[in-house]
Amino acid sequence: MDIDVGKVWDRIVSEAAVECRRDPDISMFLEQHIMQFDDFASSLAMLLAVKLGSKHFPPPVLQGLIEDFYRQCPDRVAWAAYDLVATQQRDPAAVYYFEIMLFLKGYQALQAYRLAHWLWKNGRKTMAYFIQNRMSEVFAVDIHPAAVIGKGILLDHATSLVIGETAVVDDNVSLLHEVTLGGTGKETGDRHPKVHKSVLIGAGAKILGNVVIGEGAKVGAGSVVLEDVPPHYTVAGVPAEIVGRTESAEPSLDMNQRLVGRYNQADEDQPEKAERTASR
Repeated sequence: MDIDVGKVWDRIVSEAAVECRRDPDISMFLEQHIMQFDDFASSLAMLLAVKLGSKHFPPPVLQGLIEDFYRQCPDRVAWAAYDLVATQQRDPAAVYYFEIMLFLKGYQALQAYRLAHWLWKNGRKTMAYFIQNRMSEVFAVDIHPAAVIGKGILLDHATSLVIGETAVVDDNVSLLHEVTLGGTGKETGDRHPKVHKSVLIGAGAKILGNVVIGEGAKVGAGSVVLEDVPPHYTVAGVPAEIVGRTESAEPSLDMNQRLVGRYNQADEDQPEKAERTASR
C-alpha cells in the first residue's frame, strides 16, 4: 500500500474543518493542533510534544527534537501516515483520520516509540529511555527503544502493551491491549519474540522467549505462547496449541477474533507435521 502523506494531511484538515463548524466548542483545540499547521509532520510533532512533555522537559523543547527527527527521517513521517490509514481500515471505531491522530493513544504511543528508537539508534540512549518512560506513564504502553517495529501497525486500545528489547514486529501486524512480547526470565541476549508480517495477536496474549510467530498467523486472546507458530496457523490456550489454519492470508487486516476449525487428534499430536504443511 502506497501512502501519499499530502493527501492524508489534506483529509485530516478537511475533517477538522467540518468538525469546527459542527461543534464550535472544540474549534479552538482543533485550531491549535491541526488548522494552524501546514503539514502533517509539524502537527504531529506538536501533538506528541504536548503529550510527552512535562515541567522537567517543556513541550516546546521536545517539539524541536521531534521536528528534527522528522526532518532527518522523512520516511518515518510516511510510516506515521501508513499507521494512521491502517488504524482507520482495521478498527471499526476509528472513523476519521483527525480523531485517530488526536485521540487514539495506541497510535500516539507507536509514534513516540519511533522517536525513541531513532534516538537509541543514534547513541542517545538516555534520551530514548526518557521518551520510553514518558510513553509508559502517559499511555500505559511500554516499548523498549531497541525493539524493531515495522509500518502499518495497529495497536488497538494498547493499554498494558509490553514489547521487549530484542523483539521484532514486521509490517502490517495488529496487536490488541495487554499483549506482552516478553522474555522468559533472566536470560540475556536475543530473548524476545519475532513476529512476522500480517499477524493478529489477540487481547491479553503473552508471547514469551525468542520464538517466531510465522507470517499470517493468529494468536487467540489470553493465550500463552512459548513455542514457534507456523505461518498461517491459529494458536490458542495456555499453553497455546494449534487449533487450525487461519481463514485468510492476512488475519491482521481482517481483525477476526474467532477461532475457527480444529485439527484431529493425530494432527495435534504432530506439531512438526503442521509446520511442514504450513511451509508448502
